[in-house]
Amino acid sequence: MGYRVIQWATGAQGVESIQAMIDRTDLDLVGGWVHSPEKDGVDLGVLAGRAPIGVTATRDIDALLALDADCVAYMPRNTSLDDVCALLASGKNVVTTAFLFYPRALPEADLARLLEACEQGGSSVHGTGLNPGNLSGVLPFALSGMCRSIGRVTLQERADWSFYESTNITFENMRFGRPAAEVTEEASDFLRFNSGIFKEEVALIADGLGAGIDEITTEVDLVLAEHDHDIFGITLAAGTVAGQRWHWRGLRQGRTMVEIDALWTVGGEYPPHWPTPMDGWTLTIEGDPSVQAHLLTLASYERSLPITEHVRAASVATAMQAINSIPALCDAAPGIRTMADLGLVRSGRGFGFGDA
Repeated sequence: MGYRVIQWATGAQGVESIQAMIDRTDLDLVGGWVHSPEKDGVDLGVLAGRAPIGVTATRDIDALLALDADCVAYMPRNTSLDDVCALLASGKNVVTTAFLFYPRALPEADLARLLEACEQGGSSVHGTGLNPGNLSGVLPFALSGMCRSIGRVTLQERADWSFYESTNITFENMRFGRPAAEVTEEASDFLRFNSGIFKEEVALIADGLGAGIDEITTEVDLVLAEHDHDIFGITLAAGTVAGQRWHWRGLRQGRTMVEIDALWTVGGEYPPHWPTPMDGWTLTIEGDPSVQAHLLTLASYERSLPITEHVRAASVATAMQAINSIPALCDAAPGIRTMADLGLVRSGRGFGFGDA
């Protein structure tokens, strides 16, 4: 018998998680939470495009709290610290791609609640994913092992959201296609939340590498569309926001030590005054020696596949970083386990040699 896992939410990442757990012998999918009434009672295998597995989804949180499980793969669009603390207090470890990437940077009261829940349940919590996640919380530490000293760490993410089919996130959460006045942390709870999790990653890198930062800043540069764009049947009108550059910087006495620079567009109008890294992620450590790595997730570098499959690859990578961490998290001592201290996470299935 493998580790017993509950899948929390069945969106783009959740269905990838379910498929991965079905294919593995060391993870047993025993339950699942869903938000919509339409999914309530549906077999989790069916929700993930597979054959039925005999485990149905539910909206009943109390039933899942009472369920015997080792871990919860927590991947909802809208997070709840109350739910996570209840899961931890019930004795279930929680791995999440949604938040809690560096809980020690949270407000004191929230951190205390998490720690108390972990102590009560003898459980652990771990936030991870792609970015925020591996690229901003694992790779910087791995590459830093080649450096005698470090002057600055920079992660750039360049992405055109035009190919992302989850238009609800693009237009509702991220507020592309809105007037500039509506695309601010003050105007949007989601943008404030999203900015906060990237600040956590800046703090994680800075603390893990001894940067001694005394401030984390956020700068936003919004660019308006010059033309109308049709994005999966939704019109992004000229004059509305088509580019968002979010630049988070960890400073020590005014000097940038760690920075994450997100360069996000919709409609393909890339601003000429922005930096021009390659699409994907570019991580640069300026130090002795200096090191740079570029990463891009695709469905394949060898096979010809539709763009939808390549876009989906980012969801696969995000979910797998979490699913592959489950054994280590379940075996870890209770408490907060960040990407800096959980240990190296490898593919649980790997080449699949020996699969039944």
